[in-house]
Amino acid sequence: MAYIPPHKRHSLDSCNRPLSPAPPPSSILPSFSKALSLSNHKSNKDPVMALRSSTHPAPSPAGSPPEILLTLPCALNLLIGFGGKSFLLTGCGVDPQEESPWISIAERIEQDLVAAAMSARVGMESKTERVRFSFLARIGKVFLHGSSVSLKSVRKAAATESDSRNQVYKSFNTSVPIEYMETIQQIVVPKIGLEIDSKKEHYYVKVYDKDRPGSLISCKCTIGNGGELEIRKIELNDVLHLVVDVSCLCKDMDLRLMLLTKKVLKSVNDEEEGGINKLIKSAIVDPNVKGGLRWPLGKECLAERFSVVGVWHTKYELFRGRSMKLRLRHANRYDYKTSAGEVSEEVILKLTGISKLLKEKDMISDSLREMMQEAVKLIWLNFLKF
Repeated sequence: MAYIPPHKRHSLDSCNRPLSPAPPPSSILPSFSKALSLSNHKSNKDPVMALRSSTHPAPSPAGSPPEILLTLPCALNLLIGFGGKSFLLTGCGVDPQEESPWISIAERIEQDLVAAAMSARVGMESKTERVRFSFLARIGKVFLHGSSVSLKSVRKAAATESDSRNQVYKSFNTSVPIEYMETIQQIVVPKIGLEIDSKKEHYYVKVYDKDRPGSLISCKCTIGNGGELEIRKIELNDVLHLVVDVSCLCKDMDLRLMLLTKKVLKSVNDEEEGGINKLIKSAIVDPNVKGGLRWPLGKECLAERFSVVGVWHTKYELFRGRSMKLRLRHANRYDYKTSAGEVSEEVILKLTGISKLLKEKDMISDSLREMMQEAVKLIWLNFLKF
């Protein structure tokens, strides 16, 4: 599966290289139709995704295996940065009304989710940091990459021991069509009983501090009355503990489930506070540039210690339910390391009920399994078609 041990964990934005591919435990790889483990390839376009994860075609009804196909995506910009063609894993011959894949999906990730949660809880108590625990679902598309990707190579990558000759790289693209966003907002939100909570606009400035080489500092900002940036929160980058991608055959969208922690800094020393504040105050809000922010020449670095490595400008609507939060986000990003920018529409589900349960030391496995099945069922029936 995709459990990431502590010594191999990386912050989302701090990885510079893809990890060598390694198959998940054989216990969850009995056949291609049940599980597919692929190495993840870090692209210049999306430096965020630099962790090994596993990809699973959703299970099909007994006696009715789907026809699995590799198809080319329509958007040519999705092919950039991988040195070859990109493909989608699709299927036909499955009637979604006749199966309950959410049961199998929940059962197959439960053991690794519990192990990841136990590991993530270690070191959560700190005098200088407050740790937030989140189990999220992201909607998007799983892409397979390579110059010689074929169904044969995909099956071989799933069934054999780790071998560089059998590598099949993948990525998960979280940008969704605007029509899909409209469907979620106008139809799905009222259907599942979510209520609007707020509309917000934020700027995020990603700062590298050479005294914190293992992570990035993320400054959450808003625009003040005078038009300048004001810091609202200083955090360290998200740390992923579990990533599971589900290729949802015969659906319009795929699913990513992820467990992550985020550290909010309660206090910073005078040097950190002064350096970060100077960087933020020198930023110029400019809607005509990627990421929405720019700096005067030479002002994006300070004292050979702090440097801006990325900026985000986000606008989102937040909806709340009994055990989840839904965020519909418009994001405009720019990465200084790669000089690459992107604009995307994104759907993020924070499964608050499951997150709270996973944070407890004495979690009940039956309760977790039931909540997982309910959450995946809701997503399967409402968020993967438009």
